[in-house]
Amino acid sequence: MIDFVHPALLFILGALPIPFLKGSIRKAYLMLIPALAILAVLTVQPGSYGAAEFIGQEILIAKVDKLSIVFATVFTIMALIGMVYALHLTGAGEHVAAFVYAGSALGVVFAGDYLTLFLFWEAMAFASAYLVFAQGGEQAIRAAFRYLMVHITGGVALLGGVILHGLATGSLLFGPIEGGMDVAAYLILAGFMLNAAVPPLNAWLTDAYPEATVTGAVFMSAFTTKTAVYVLARAFPGTELLIWLGTIMALYGVIYAVLENDCRRLLAYHIVSQVGYMVAGVGIGTEMAVNGASSHAFAHILYKALLFMGAGAVIYVTGRRKLTELGGLYRTMPLTVALYMVGAFAISAFPFFSGFVTKSMVVAAAGQDHRALVVLALTMASSGTFLHTGLKLPYYMFFGTDRKLEAREPPRNMLVAMGMAAVLCIAIGVFPQPLYALLPHPVDFEPYTGVHITESLGILMFTALGFVLFLRALDPENTISIDTDWFYRKGARYFMWLAEKPLARYEKAVSDISETAVLPFLHGTARAGLRIDLNGVDAVVNGVARSILRGGGALRQLQTGVVTHYALAMIVGVIAAIAVFAVVWR
Repeated sequence: MIDFVHPALLFILGALPIPFLKGSIRKAYLMLIPALAILAVLTVQPGSYGAAEFIGQEILIAKVDKLSIVFATVFTIMALIGMVYALHLTGAGEHVAAFVYAGSALGVVFAGDYLTLFLFWEAMAFASAYLVFAQGGEQAIRAAFRYLMVHITGGVALLGGVILHGLATGSLLFGPIEGGMDVAAYLILAGFMLNAAVPPLNAWLTDAYPEATVTGAVFMSAFTTKTAVYVLARAFPGTELLIWLGTIMALYGVIYAVLENDCRRLLAYHIVSQVGYMVAGVGIGTEMAVNGASSHAFAHILYKALLFMGAGAVIYVTGRRKLTELGGLYRTMPLTVALYMVGAFAISAFPFFSGFVTKSMVVAAAGQDHRALVVLALTMASSGTFLHTGLKLPYYMFFGTDRKLEAREPPRNMLVAMGMAAVLCIAIGVFPQPLYALLPHPVDFEPYTGVHITESLGILMFTALGFVLFLRALDPENTISIDTDWFYRKGARYFMWLAEKPLARYEKAVSDISETAVLPFLHGTARAGLRIDLNGVDAVVNGVARSILRGGGALRQLQTGVVTHYALAMIVGVIAAIAVFAVVWR
């Protein structure tokens, strides 16, 4: 009997037949594999699976515990919802990439050693990059190449840290980093933080996600940053640095969302903000904080996917994505508006929506840890989230100035997928206990208290009042916001200029000098050396050899074999020696 069916293999191997399936058979297959993966995760038993030895190191393909199960559960659910959303696609490329992407994310979640983690980590980067390349066009292709460049750099940092960690500890097993922070730990942390989009390592996200395909952006919003949250929770719980980086993230994303005109870029900045809550929770490191980070990741994947699906539906039917080009769609897309607003209320932490029962756990954990500044910053970020995702974006996208756009509801499968996510956002908000039961630590938290409800509603209503009063000041402008991607965009451009101009000219000058002066001199020197060798050295050597041969021949003639001849030679030798001695003595 098979004890463990790895969900990652279901997706990765399951991607192979997709190009050969057509029509309704492919659609059924695309929903069957995620359903089987959900079943595999729900029935798996905690333990270690796939232990082996490689290059003298212990390898553990899968380590299952409550932390990995909660992330695997939401990943498989999201894979099913995303596949329903993408059923209308006729090409197989995005379906295959999404399967490999989801499978790689699950491989990271269950990885019991760093080598397994790294392989799935890099596969995840390449599979997700395809979802940007698939959009086509110069902007998307450039963004995809930048995305790959950044993630490969992060992968190199991670691999370097893993190697140093293995040399220092003698083990590649994946778990909490112990013994203090050294170079290896910081390199691993840097690799993880890049995928978590921690500023200033965040711009790849807001650069690439808006350029992805309509369906690809939905998958991208779910997996990469949340796998990073998982590995941070696994390896670096209680790291003080993460508290402040997460708090900065929460505010950073909200501030940049103020400036955005592109609807998906605005939502991408709110991924940065919401992941900040999770990173801060991991940094606090208490049981409630880790529970809060895990549960908020679960809720965030669903409501953020719903928001991206709503924005993607608008892009799909109108071909527009800038708020300055949208408006008046509520008449022709009422279902899309209603479903989008469910996600907006969930991310804004309205009572009876999923964000209310998860985000508040992180804030409460910060309060229990006596971090008043963190509580204040996260509360401010929550208000900003409602201002932009719950009010500004839907107002200018669906209401506002009627641009007379020809629009309709998106295909039925897209609405069904949005409905599935919306139902879960409400169900988690109304009945949080099933989610709390999945969390890695026992939950001692009650979200629905009078104080919490009134505080939350007070903040939200005050934010809505501010939106109404300052509506004109919030009008989107057709501008481009400069983020930290400016450095590698400009840096890469200057590097290419340096390579194509000064360095290329220097190389050409050196090559010309070499060909016109150095190489002829070397060739002449070589020819002169050859002549000296043939006419001088070889002549001397050959002359000495011939003299030795002749001397040897003469000596052979003296060796007659007659005793009297040898006696005569000895007498001559003695006389010669006496003569020499007499001369020298004088």
